Amino acid sequence: MSKNEFRPGLTAAAAAMTCLLMPGAASAQTSGTADPTPRSAFYVGVGAAAITANFGTQDVYAVGTSDVFQNGVRTSSGSAAGPGVVGMGNDTGIAPVVQLGYFQRFAESPWLWGVNFNYAYANRTASVPHARIPQGGSYTPVATGTPVPFVGNAVVRSYETELTHQFALLPFIGYAFDAGGFVYLGAGPTLSRMRTSLNGLIGFARPDGTPSDISGAPQNFGTEGWVFGGAAMIGATLFFDASWFVDIRYMLATTEKQTGNYASTFTNPNGTNGSVITGTLVGSSSGRATSHALVLTINRAF
Repeated sequence: MSKNEFRPGLTAAAAAMTCLLMPGAASAQTSGTADPTPRSAFYVGVGAAAITANFGTQDVYAVGTSDVFQNGVRTSSGSAAGPGVVGMGNDTGIAPVVQLGYFQRFAESPWLWGVNFNYAYANRTASVPHARIPQGGSYTPVATGTPVPFVGNAVVRSYETELTHQFALLPFIGYAFDAGGFVYLGAGPTLSRMRTSLNGLIGFARPDGTPSDISGAPQNFGTEGWVFGGAAMIGATLFFDASWFVDIRYMLATTEKQTGNYASTFTNPNGTNGSVITGTLVGSSSGRATSHALVLTINRAF
């Protein structure tokens, strides 16, 4: 046998041995590794978010009116009003998240589109103790009929605002990569449940420089409701196979201002010099929440 005849046989034997030891090698050379990402799919997922809610400032306006009675006879009337700003700060925690969505590639392109609907039980709260709402006004003694100016404060023992539930509907555009998954960017509307509570409010006046309790016993006010907003997100998915994948994203969301209006009457039997004071407390508050969330979910594609 010549050398030229021996070499083709040796080459064929080596190729056969390679196929026996590495059965995937030949197919990998011809077809490549399959991308597990479906071309389109519905999906559902569960996970958690590390979320920070920034409540910014609350804009507050309060008005108080009063009539002072001595032995059943009205001796003076007055009123005070004023705006205030309460800085609320931040709250950070872990929130459970559920989501569902759909994505689909554009024809044979790696580009895709989709929509994500998600819910987070944010449950973030900020509280400010002894919040003060400055006021200015005057009272008019019946005997003289001459207004006397004074300043004061509406003092709130605990001013709280809370972001409880948040829904988001976010269309997105993505780009699939060969390893199995895609990166994406999206934005859309949100619907959030917010609550504001003014616990233990008392109206004080300083007609002679000394604080005087005008409204008597502390009163509680509150408002709660749904507010619209908007959110943007950027994230990535990684598919283990055609059915299971992880999704990680950063989401920035902000709400519209939630506004509440409050009104109450009061009777204070412990006025100065044995007087009885009756009147009204009327006011409003408004504020929004901005949240930053890092979300991780495990998802099932269908």
